[in-house]
Amino acid sequence: MSEGTEAQRSQGWLCEAVIGYGNFIFRRRNIVFPIVMIGLMAGFAPVIAYDEAGADHGLDWIGYLICVVGQVFRFVVVGLEYIKRGGLNKRIYAATLITGGLFSASRNPLYLGNIIILIGLMVLHNSAWVYGLGGGFFLFTYWALVLAEERYLRGQFSADYDAYCAETPRWLPKLSALPEAFRGMRFNWRRAVSKEYSSCVAWVVTALLIETYEVARVEGVTNYWADFGGIGIAMVLAISALTFIHWLKKHSTVLRDPLP
Repeated sequence: MSEGTEAQRSQGWLCEAVIGYGNFIFRRRNIVFPIVMIGLMAGFAPVIAYDEAGADHGLDWIGYLICVVGQVFRFVVVGLEYIKRGGLNKRIYAATLITGGLFSASRNPLYLGNIIILIGLMVLHNSAWVYGLGGGFFLFTYWALVLAEERYLRGQFSADYDAYCAETPRWLPKLSALPEAFRGMRFNWRRAVSKEYSSCVAWVVTALLIETYEVARVEGVTNYWADFGGIGIAMVLAISALTFIHWLKKHSTVLRDPLP
């Protein structure tokens, strides 16, 4: 057996293992991702930037800004083009090949938005362990998810999907394609709000919990309660917004999506 053949078999086995992991995670991501995030954020203490309050507040603002950029990106993606993100029966599924909106500039814009938000949360936490372990886990896991989805889509849409891949980057949006991504598209804000409100509140609450942990650990119980007032109010507002939007979806036509 030649060395080339052996290397190809090894690469094939590794690729199949990664795709198998991607399919496994796809079915369980709503459980696995929160558990990993909680474990990382609670298991490692937040780190104050340069041990100085001013620098840490500046870094926190950068973290929040990164999260907002990721969320706005996701908001635009969903508002321009609908995609069934949860698959069918917790398995990867697509009835049609979605290539409109921001999917014409990037093949995985929603995952890219998720990664941006995760980076923002890691900046807020600022632990080297969270950067290393969390960054490694989520980057590898999203890569595996994408490979598993690509396997399915290539089998489902064959030449059409190959042509789409040839024209569209896997991750970073092709800037030259952005004008076309918006041309002729109608932004559906109702769909964007109704589909994205829960993920938005999830990262906001996570960020506030990181802030709570940081204040309690660094400033101690005495000063903690003074600073916790603002964090507590923000937490209540976030949960109230989640509850209100959920109520609107169930009992009002305000957020009723006119499109499928």
